[in-house]
Amino acid sequence: MSAEQTERPAEIVVVPHTHWDREWYEPFQRFRLRLVALLDEVLDTMEREPAYHFTLDGQLACVDDYLEVRPEQRDRIAALVESGRLAVGPWQILLDEFLCSGENIVRNLELGMDRADKLGGAMPVGYLPDMFGHTAQMPQILRKSGLLHACVYRGVPSSVVTDVFAWVAPDGTAVRAQYLPAGGYGNGAHLFEEPGRLAERAAEFTGRMRRWHGPEGPLLAMYGTDHSAPVRGLPGMVAAIGARMDTLSGYIAANGQGGAVDGLPRVTGELRSHARANILPGVISVRAHVKQAMGRAERMVERYAEPLAALWGEEWPGRFLDMAWWRLVDASGHDSVTGCGVDDTAQQVAARIAEAEHLGQAVRDMVTARLAAAVPSDGVLVVNPTPAARRSVVLVDVAGHDPLVDAAGDAVPLQPLEYAPTLLLDEEMDPATALTFIHGTELYGQQITGWSVEDGVLTFTVARETAAAFTVTELRGRLDGVTRVRIVAEPRRTVAALVEVPPLGHTSLRPAPDDGVHGRATAGGATVPRPADGRAIIPVRADGQVLDNGLLRVEVAADGTLSLTGADGVTLTGAGRIVDGGDVGDTYNHVPPATDRLVGEPESVEVDLVCSGPLVAALDVRRVYRWPAAGAGIEGTPELPAAARTDATEEIVVDTRVELRADEPFVRLRVAFDNRCADHRVRLHVPLPEQATASHAEGQFAVVTRGLTAEGGCGEEPLPTFPAASWVAAGGVAALLEHVTEYELVEEGRELALTLLRSVGYLSRNRHALRPEPAGPQLPTPAAQSRGPRTVDLALMPYSGTWSAVPPAAETFRHDLLPVPGAGDPSLPLPPPAAGLSVTGDGVVMTSLRMRDDRRELRVVALTPTATEAVITGSFTRACHADLRGRAGTALPVTGGTLRLPLNPWEIATVQLAD
Repeated sequence: MSAEQTERPAEIVVVPHTHWDREWYEPFQRFRLRLVALLDEVLDTMEREPAYHFTLDGQLACVDDYLEVRPEQRDRIAALVESGRLAVGPWQILLDEFLCSGENIVRNLELGMDRADKLGGAMPVGYLPDMFGHTAQMPQILRKSGLLHACVYRGVPSSVVTDVFAWVAPDGTAVRAQYLPAGGYGNGAHLFEEPGRLAERAAEFTGRMRRWHGPEGPLLAMYGTDHSAPVRGLPGMVAAIGARMDTLSGYIAANGQGGAVDGLPRVTGELRSHARANILPGVISVRAHVKQAMGRAERMVERYAEPLAALWGEEWPGRFLDMAWWRLVDASGHDSVTGCGVDDTAQQVAARIAEAEHLGQAVRDMVTARLAAAVPSDGVLVVNPTPAARRSVVLVDVAGHDPLVDAAGDAVPLQPLEYAPTLLLDEEMDPATALTFIHGTELYGQQITGWSVEDGVLTFTVARETAAAFTVTELRGRLDGVTRVRIVAEPRRTVAALVEVPPLGHTSLRPAPDDGVHGRATAGGATVPRPADGRAIIPVRADGQVLDNGLLRVEVAADGTLSLTGADGVTLTGAGRIVDGGDVGDTYNHVPPATDRLVGEPESVEVDLVCSGPLVAALDVRRVYRWPAAGAGIEGTPELPAAARTDATEEIVVDTRVELRADEPFVRLRVAFDNRCADHRVRLHVPLPEQATASHAEGQFAVVTRGLTAEGGCGEEPLPTFPAASWVAAGGVAALLEHVTEYELVEEGRELALTLLRSVGYLSRNRHALRPEPAGPQLPTPAAQSRGPRTVDLALMPYSGTWSAVPPAAETFRHDLLPVPGAGDPSLPLPPPAAGLSVTGDGVVMTSLRMRDDRRELRVVALTPTATEAVITGSFTRACHADLRGRAGTALPVTGGTLRLPLNPWEIATVQLAD
């Protein structure tokens, strides 16, 4: 090489890397075996060739998974990271941004950066190479974590014509985004395939990339692909074409202008365009039970376990919560929660999510057990997981038939729902056999409170708990002549109670004799006292097939659909129509068969009254359908997509519980059916009160507005199916959701369609009518047909004007009050209600509350297009700002236990509170 060549700046910067799918078409442990071999080679190669640089896919999971097998290699990795030759982090795992909560994204980045710091420092680039699109608030998340740069591939719109642009979050925060055009994270993967044509290959690459980069400056060549190992002798080949080797962070540090975005083209919000690359939107709805489990587990940890432990716990159970978050973050991988892996992978992901939920439940129950110890054993503790005062219905299990009272002795509005059986056993039986049923004081799942023998009958009395001492030995010698055994339980019932609970606090109830109840009146066997705060309680009523609570009127039509009329007159009809259609796609993309058959009309409809108020009124709607059993495949070639659906059908019963509660402006729906069909998609349709040109969907710290179409251009059919996390609203109606759900505005914006189930049989299909190339290997995934019971909870809410009333309703729907049986001495009085922390403000939503060292750390987001203020009240005297890594910032004024925090539109704010 000439001196002139060595002095001239390199025109190409080669970044050797691997894109490591932690689990995908093989389960995690099988991939890890290959990962260990790869990283052994990386370390050996880099130590043998000092010029070698390597970028380890932006996720610490690769390092952690390796070091669990090779712990003795930690110092070798740390030395390479500290030298700047090996780039690790900043993520813990390369996530799917739409299928986890915003808080999960933050914890992912926090874990990855903290872990990387212990090895020498994280790559200061938000590396997002293979996610199936990007969420709107990612620039704000990155910036508030200390990262000024992003690197993206999928989802970039056609308006981007350069390889660098300013990516702007809804609040105006911008990061400098390095786009990976012309091949994504493998755009330089073929540079050195033919040693005899290196110069020619380099010239081809340069010509291709100059169209994006411009005439000057070094070009980024990502040299690697899925699960690729380092190539020996690569530094020499790089030098041979006059290029330079570096890490991705090294390239961006040298060419990223310090994160400056002035003068760059701007793109605001989410990146979900199909123009430049496939974004594979069908992953939103495949294996829906995994998404459902993820939403449930995230809520358990984020909104029950952590806040309750921070406010009402004793020692912070940090290790248990850390384990829960590790599992949630691991499950968020872009080939994990997405469901686009083989069945073994999906099974492991589901188990991981279940463990996270169990850990959250354990922490929640530990804290509430402590609070319940102050509540008499015949009472019930009621906990509010939301940071605003609530008056809501809670379902509780109590003994006896007396009214319920609060700590002040005032009657609580009450409605009996169900009575437990009192006679559990009455049979001719050898008493010795009955004694084998007893375990300590437990009998038939309850505790023995007494026993008697009379006229040849041995009778046990049992209750939920007992203070009585009992041993089987006291029965010995008393069983002569006994021929019959009876077990009698204390009377118990499930009731709906309308209770007022302080923010993130608790109250308690207990049965009391009629003469101990103040202000009692009855209606239909229910207690409806005068409310203490003077707010009227409008009873819920069921009249025939109509439910009404004064805020919403719901009527069941002859075809089983619903008509809804809000208090402001907004009306929709035909809601809840179930439509089944074919799906011969794969886990990545939906596609209907060439000749589809849609089934939307039931063969029969039955409506039964469940309960008629005054606090809860419900109807069961049973609709019977004949759904095609599967796609009509070509005999002997099951891997080919079917051209039509089978003539053979299955009888499918869809049961819908339609429930209206007092004080709620929405109707709750529980849709349940047994899926015995294959290769199909089931959607719930909601006609809109007004034709809509756009939808508004809550996602990760944002509300995203989307049109009726999606931008295409890459080849993948741009189906306008989108994700919604907790709610979606359009045309005057909102659907409140329990987990990330796929939706689409159909019929030119006249209907909202929510996907309840998508059943497919292949990871990827080589022949796919709506996608020009495979998204992965063509492997069968029979479990992705999701056969068996499917139950989905959601709610529908008419609204007028803007969607501003929807987030508070979603808070109520998604975070039920938590009843906990009292565990204290029966002689104890009910403890007074107690508040934890109050967070209020127009559009203000709490997303996290936890302990950070000796401070409570609170995170809120302003879900509003206008400036607002969060009013935070609790037992604290000091407060300060913090970034998303928990690093304390400027102090904030606190007056009388109240912090008034100004928020910009769409701002994510973290504050730390101290006594």
